[in-house]
Amino acid sequence: MYCPCLFIVLCLYNNYQNSRESLMKAVAYQNYNSNIEIIEVAKPELKDRSVLIEVHAASINPIDNILHAGYLHQMLELSFPHIMGYDVSGTVVEVGKGVRSVKVGDEVFARPNQEDAGSIAEFARVHENELAIKPKNMSHIDAASVPLAGLTAWQALVTKGEIKRGDKVLIHAGSGGVGTFAIQIAKYFGGMVTTTTSLKNTDLVKSLGADLVIDYTTQSFEDELSDYDLVIDAVGGDTLTNSFKVLKKGGRLISIKGQDTENLAKDYGVNFEWFFMSPDGEMLTELATLISQGTIKTVIDSTYPMEQAPKAFEILAKGRAKGKIVITMK
Repeated sequence: MYCPCLFIVLCLYNNYQNSRESLMKAVAYQNYNSNIEIIEVAKPELKDRSVLIEVHAASINPIDNILHAGYLHQMLELSFPHIMGYDVSGTVVEVGKGVRSVKVGDEVFARPNQEDAGSIAEFARVHENELAIKPKNMSHIDAASVPLAGLTAWQALVTKGEIKRGDKVLIHAGSGGVGTFAIQIAKYFGGMVTTTTSLKNTDLVKSLGADLVIDYTTQSFEDELSDYDLVIDAVGGDTLTNSFKVLKKGGRLISIKGQDTENLAKDYGVNFEWFFMSPDGEMLTELATLISQGTIKTVIDSTYPMEQAPKAFEILAKGRAKGKIVITMK
């Protein structure tokens, strides 16, 4: 016998189930400087040239805390709630129309573009040209540590810095996320690498290939170094301005910290550029090959489950992490 009440209940239940399936957990904040928390939000909607990834791991970067503090709000206005994260590694669960390079079930990693950013979540959307296939001998934790920092280092040294064999290269903050990759990439291209770090991290940066280490807590690099071809800066402030002093005429200073130093560059007769890295799947694939071959290795400071993401960001803010901090979802 037909029961309309039962039918209504079943419809409501199905609607509830469908609505639950369209939601996901994500690490986000509701406004600038508000608490970082785990909330439920809608899954990203798939686009024609994009894929949906079930996230296994996502690493965190200083840019996450910088945006959270509102320092870039005039340059980059956020919508709220804002999901955090610019690095992702996971499994493709859905592909958009026109996607040809990957299929459902592929394990991939990427640095999503600004619109798709928000990788510290159960699912993330990534454009096809931003992702790379994860090598089988690389874990999701290692893969998640690579995209933003690895691409930043590669673009600073190779694309912007035009590094060549025999160049004398100074890399600031060598034990940090960008620095650990930059030392290894510079050595791969035949550079003579000097880096700044604290005494306790000396063994680490030497193991990555640094030829000379400056302890910034007791030494002034600008007093000890000269005639460098290339400086990579991820610190800014006095570190950036003093870096002009160690370059030879025509040398190159590449920074990810935006400062007006045009006059200094002219005074010292060097080339200066600051930039934001760009997502690039092909470039990420090159890095993945070097990592899978053992030429470049990842440096993981620590891992935290998704539930402890707020604690992970507190640790990151202290600026003492060696390599990358990774959040695990699975």
